[in-house]
Amino acid sequence: MSTDALLHPGYFSDGLDRIDPLIADAIAREKRRTRDVIELIASENIVSRAVLEVQGSVLTNKTVEGLPGKRYHAGAENVDAVERAAIERACRLFGCSHANVQPHSGSQANHAVLHAVAEPGDTVLSMDLNAGGHLSHGASANASSRWFRFVHYGVRADDGLIDYDAVVDLARQHRPKLLIAGGSAYPRALDFAAFRRAADAGGARLLVDMAHFAGLVAGGAHPSPFPHADIVTTTTYKSLRGPRGALVLWNDPALRKPIDRAVFPGMQGTPSLHIVAAKAVALGEALRPEFRAYAQAVLANARALAARLQGRGFDLVGGGTDTPLMLVDLRRQGLDGALSAQSLERAGIIANMNPIPSDAADLQRMSGLRFGVSGATTRGLGRREIEAVGDLVAEVLAGLQRGPDASAAAEEAVRRRVAELVAPYPTYR
Repeated sequence: MSTDALLHPGYFSDGLDRIDPLIADAIAREKRRTRDVIELIASENIVSRAVLEVQGSVLTNKTVEGLPGKRYHAGAENVDAVERAAIERACRLFGCSHANVQPHSGSQANHAVLHAVAEPGDTVLSMDLNAGGHLSHGASANASSRWFRFVHYGVRADDGLIDYDAVVDLARQHRPKLLIAGGSAYPRALDFAAFRRAADAGGARLLVDMAHFAGLVAGGAHPSPFPHADIVTTTTYKSLRGPRGALVLWNDPALRKPIDRAVFPGMQGTPSLHIVAAKAVALGEALRPEFRAYAQAVLANARALAARLQGRGFDLVGGGTDTPLMLVDLRRQGLDGALSAQSLERAGIIANMNPIPSDAADLQRMSGLRFGVSGATTRGLGRREIEAVGDLVAEVLAGLQRGPDASAAAEEAVRRRVAELVAPYPTYR
């Protein structure tokens, strides 16, 4: 009798429906939810069937530590080929010489860079969280702020844009080891040359976190951080349409050992090899000509949604967008981000509350909404549909302004129209 029959009948043959109906049902419901709504979360996208497949492959069983050809575990021949492919594709896609494809998340990639180029207590200059920065760029609630001394730059109060002269002044004054450009809610294109001048003025390395616009860079719809940046980090989901994970990219060979060692053994142990393989697949997809068309469509849709929201009376931080995301300032409407996001969700439109620059609202409420179009564009929505989405957003928020009865009626009406709008654009069967 086989071991399978003796110890765990069905272990290698039974599917999820039989083994764990509760989880199977949750997944089925999530599949239906995403089919029936318009996802406008800026940090979400929809992966290909191939990426889904590889994440559930036997590669999830393999443990290794170290880099291809220099592992601490035997039996790594096949996973070495996978990781080498991911590295080669990342370098080719973004025009750099070196890549580490192992980070489990963008935050871990950023922490690895911090520990690779700075010592605990060193000064780092980065964008303030409320101005559009990221938690891992030294926010007080993040572990990064406990290891390093962060100085933050913001945006101008009158237009919501970065004052690059002020960044240069801060760099000269504080002499940081690292200057971080990029964030999670800054919608405009970054002036990489200006950040390079600021870094040089302060004697700093320059890190560009391009997590939200990496897909546009890959598709030629946004300038590349290279050659201005010393190091670039990005997540592999968002506009890259890959699995949840991250990359560290650079050119200077002197950074190879510090960065690789900061990732392992510094920040994490064994890489998730099924995710590394999924990164390789997604990077391969991004190297295809059709991805360039996708990147152009994302940018066009983002600008179309931004223009439609502005036309309906909403203020946008920075005055518009050059990336897949935009940030709506709700103060003129007298609304807060939390209630607005909840009302939109009931109507079938998924977004998230977000602070705006100099936000005085409680962190549980916030004064902004962040929208992103990467996932909706992957699904197939074009400019006409995206402009209709902007009108639906405006109708829901107008109902919220008028009171509970009007809000409920607007949510119900928009929910029906959302279902009609997305019906021609199915996702997974």
